[in-house]
Amino acid sequence: MKTTKKITRKPSDAAPTAPARAFAARRGGCYHVPMHASTTLAQHRLRAGMVGLGMIFDETYRPLFEQLHAEGLYRRDFGLVEVALTAVASRTGSRAERLQQSAGGRLGAFQSFTEPNAVGQLLPHVDAVCIATPDDRHFEPARQALTAGKHVLIEKPCVLRVQELDELQALARQHNVLAKVVYHKLADPDHKKLRTHYVDGNLKHVNHGYCSLLEPKSISGGQFAEWIKGRNPGTYVACHYIKLIDFTFGPAWKLSRITATGQRGLVGAATGPTWDSVQLQMVYTHPDQREAAFDIHTSWVTPDNFPGYVEQEVQFRFDNGVWNSHQRKRGVELCIEGKTPHQFKETPNHHYNGTFVEPWGERSQRGYGVEILRKFFEEVAFVEHGGPPHQRAQRLEDMRALTYNDVSADRNTVAVVQALEAILARHAAGQPGSMVEVNAPEGGLVLRVPGRPEPEVLCPQRV
Repeated sequence: MKTTKKITRKPSDAAPTAPARAFAARRGGCYHVPMHASTTLAQHRLRAGMVGLGMIFDETYRPLFEQLHAEGLYRRDFGLVEVALTAVASRTGSRAERLQQSAGGRLGAFQSFTEPNAVGQLLPHVDAVCIATPDDRHFEPARQALTAGKHVLIEKPCVLRVQELDELQALARQHNVLAKVVYHKLADPDHKKLRTHYVDGNLKHVNHGYCSLLEPKSISGGQFAEWIKGRNPGTYVACHYIKLIDFTFGPAWKLSRITATGQRGLVGAATGPTWDSVQLQMVYTHPDQREAAFDIHTSWVTPDNFPGYVEQEVQFRFDNGVWNSHQRKRGVELCIEGKTPHQFKETPNHHYNGTFVEPWGERSQRGYGVEILRKFFEEVAFVEHGGPPHQRAQRLEDMRALTYNDVSADRNTVAVVQALEAILARHAAGQPGSMVEVNAPEGGLVLRVPGRPEPEVLCPQRV
């Protein structure tokens, strides 16, 4: 502790009641612990560790850590908290070396650890760990970090199996820390407005929906070429929309069944396990027993000269209305001779992540892709420094109750991902047309393959 600031506040009327806290949690919100009339706010420090230094880190985590290094993190309920990137873990360390050379002054000093046991070497030097490795490499570093008593933030999907999710949730509770997952699209202004209309009752009873996210070939053939063998774009990005649907229109309904198909032959063999594009359908059942079906189409073989970096849209039909949203066509078109559509896209999405020269001359990088990460560090700071130590357990439970990002609220999303992976694996093995039933008599996730009388239980626990 280097400096201490004395701040006098007026007493609050009363602490939020349990129902008020529950209401805020259901709405994805937060409340602040009331301060005493005289409160000493210390300048605290959170040490952050990063596992994985690829494209996601460079686009979102790096600019956030640069901002936090320059400005710190401040909120009235926890005061000033210095957040520092103190350690990174990667396979070879080459990207970390380049990062230290190119951005070391904007990030501060950090240690770099490489395999074997990069995560194990990182853990003694940090308080919170962010994991941005390929999706099939999330579980083990998250397990190690939670076991070591570190707060954890995991890129979507957090894990690929419900059984792994249950283990992470149990470890987080055992060691009294947060386990969170990044779904940055929940912070997209359009998606937030959709949920606002639904919560306020303007849009009633969703019937069906369609979501699409198509990425250029440079994704599968460039940035992610090292890890896409045997993988699929559905697991990689459909989870954004699975979570959007589950979070926005839940939690009263029940996930019922999942089907999927897809195409192969461009990024891998036409008969192999690597998929070019995937079409997923999931069906929910409302309390009134009416069903709602949602189709999610994903691809990473869109031509690189497509005018937008990614093609994203959602359409939802309600009893009393329709919602259509296109994340590429937000009113901006750009043409620069010799530079569009490759160096700059013709229809850019500046809401997600953009670099700007502010009116006051400062250069900045911001957008919901960065803001959603900042919220995690606010939640950690609130748990650790948002009030007296004896109230930490209550603050921890309050942050776990935020259903937009806590792993405890991610069962449906992970269940759909696990079902999708199993269906595509059967398809690649020459058995297309499988269906996964949720909470069937045989178990929580039950794979039913055409022509096979005996089902396969993917997860015995109820979803």
